[in-house]
Amino acid sequence: MRYFFEHYAFDTDRRELQRGPDVVPTTPQVFDLLDYLIRNRERVVSKDDLVNAIWKGRVVSDAALTTRLNAARSVIGDTGEEQRLIKTLPRKGFRFIGTVREAEVRSAAHYGDMNAVPTPAPRLSIVVLPFANLSGDPKHDYFVDGVTESLTTDLSRISGSFVIAHNTALTFKGKPIDVKQIGRELNVRYLLEGSVQRGGNRLRVNVQLIDAETGNHLWAERFDKPVADLFDMQDEIVSRLANTLNAQLIDVEARRAERSPHPDATDLCFQGAAWINRGRIPEHMAQARGFFERALALEPGNVEALVGIARVNLLIGSSFFTDDRMEHLTAAEAVVTKVLSLAPNHPMAHQVLGSVQMFTNRAAQGIAQCERALALDRNWAQAHASIGLAKLYLGRGGETEAHIEQALRLSPRDTAVYLWTMWVGLAKFWQGSDAEAMVWLRRSLEANRNSPLAHFYLAAVLAHGGELDEAQATARAGLALNPSFSIRRFRANTPSNNPMYLAGRERVYEGLRMAGVPDG
Repeated sequence: MRYFFEHYAFDTDRRELQRGPDVVPTTPQVFDLLDYLIRNRERVVSKDDLVNAIWKGRVVSDAALTTRLNAARSVIGDTGEEQRLIKTLPRKGFRFIGTVREAEVRSAAHYGDMNAVPTPAPRLSIVVLPFANLSGDPKHDYFVDGVTESLTTDLSRISGSFVIAHNTALTFKGKPIDVKQIGRELNVRYLLEGSVQRGGNRLRVNVQLIDAETGNHLWAERFDKPVADLFDMQDEIVSRLANTLNAQLIDVEARRAERSPHPDATDLCFQGAAWINRGRIPEHMAQARGFFERALALEPGNVEALVGIARVNLLIGSSFFTDDRMEHLTAAEAVVTKVLSLAPNHPMAHQVLGSVQMFTNRAAQGIAQCERALALDRNWAQAHASIGLAKLYLGRGGETEAHIEQALRLSPRDTAVYLWTMWVGLAKFWQGSDAEAMVWLRRSLEANRNSPLAHFYLAAVLAHGGELDEAQATARAGLALNPSFSIRRFRANTPSNNPMYLAGRERVYEGLRMAGVPDG
């Protein structure tokens, strides 16, 4: 069938969208979404209708649906503000309201074309296969199945993910696994499989991520722990896996995107996120911003690209690399506020807004936003860590360590571990526990030797401890990473006016001065 509207021709047999003589690049999900909306243009379709029709059997986040709707609008020259062709009816659903003319056509398939190309599997599409119980004790099946089901639920919270429902995955339980066949059958890019084995008082869980197209093993992890409370252990295993897999999948998808001759907005977002994960230095932030801006040029309403731009501005504004810190934080807040108007249940957007508020003397509001992020995604480790930092800004640094420990439990290999451990070091220093502060700050530098702030904070603590030679060497290492850093810039970028917090800052200024950091 062919549908004509405005300057567009929409061919469902050839799966092509044309504007005049030109083919408009359209991803499979966006094409299917337009197809469904156009075919059902006589009625309002609900979110559930779209999810059931387009993502059959998969769990889809609100953010993923919003991104696809914005992308559908973009390829037909519509916007969320204009809604000339696709209209959102609050609390009801969506409707294609353009004037459409139909025409039947015969596609190549009608003439026996045997070279038809199957629809590519969606990005971040994954099935969690039932884990194998290697304990030899059927009584542990409930625990093994619980890990699988919980992991399926938690992975579905990853923005943009497409996760095969647990009931579908269960149909493969106890059967020989042909990775490529399952990938084709379920149309997914990745399989996660694992095993659970109990021996005495210890429990071992092995997990591996597999590329369904090639059969290659992309990542593997082992958990070997004493058996205590099985349900607590299940929660810990699932949360760690979900956080680790999030970063792993972004990295794999970014590598795929690098090989694509014509990357689309989603490809570019993965590459931007991968640059952020490599480390929060100016060069990486510039690379990330470039990818997110290219994504927005292709899809102006892309939620993930907007969140990416907000994250870049937040990270620059909170790093003391620049004197125009407030401009970056203000820009981050404006963008992420727009995101939350489009996708109100986006956990990262709430956490980014909360962090902006924390760095602009609104720590209590920031905590509330991070708590909202955790209500949407209980595994959002960064939200726990950010709350810990906010407690320091409120003069309650004695509470910081507990929040950071929770973040570390959820995501012990997170790319932000060096920041989290640094924040505990600061809290200890603010409380006068300088020896403990040194331990945590050294731990931060072990996690990331390229963190200028960790060098400067450790230099200040060392100076107060009388270790002037090491303090000065540490300060020089920080200045090599950030030559423009000065006590004046640091003082001008104070995130809180809490008296207890400000008193601790004065100790930092004094320590930096003793370590040889320039005043201006």
